[in-house]
Amino acid sequence: MILYLHGFRSSPHSFKARLIAKRMQALGRGAEYQCPQLPASPREAIALAMQLIRDVAPNELTLIGSSLGGYYATWLAQQVGCRAVLLNPAIKASRDLEQYVGIVTDYHSGAPFEFKREYIDELQALAVAQITHQERYFLLAATGDEVLDWREMVEHYPRARHWVINGSDHGISDFSEYLEDVLAFCGIPESCQ
Repeated sequence: MILYLHGFRSSPHSFKARLIAKRMQALGRGAEYQCPQLPASPREAIALAMQLIRDVAPNELTLIGSSLGGYYATWLAQQVGCRAVLLNPAIKASRDLEQYVGIVTDYHSGAPFEFKREYIDELQALAVAQITHQERYFLLAATGDEVLDWREMVEHYPRARHWVINGSDHGISDFSEYLEDVLAFCGIPESCQ
């Protein structure tokens, strides 16, 4: 199973989430992919993810997390012992998101939602100071990320598998070029075509 965790202000309608869903459908494995709409509360987002993966063996699960979803995926992978693919992950989410406390809008729908002050504490509670079993992690970090610093990402996952993308952007708009490598890491090789 692949559980995709989208980023802050994002949704299951993000480019990367839709691309993965389409590819999994084409491989006849659509039922093995989930991408829920995550609540604004980090505590509630983690609770939802834990509910979705509770009956999945760690060796049969890969989390894919983008930006804030990468922050969540890191914490979850440390807890359950599964693989995780991190796409321009947030490393210090409480620091990076503090400026957004208040009313913000969803990128895809434009719908407003409240990002509450207490969510900063919830994010701090999910911080992973040091990654263990780094062989379970695959980091895609774009040097052109206009939101987060790719060097901070590489430093946080020093012995994980890395793919530092020269250029690109925070959303990894050229993600289709990396999709097959991501799915192979998830245990879904191209040979399934």
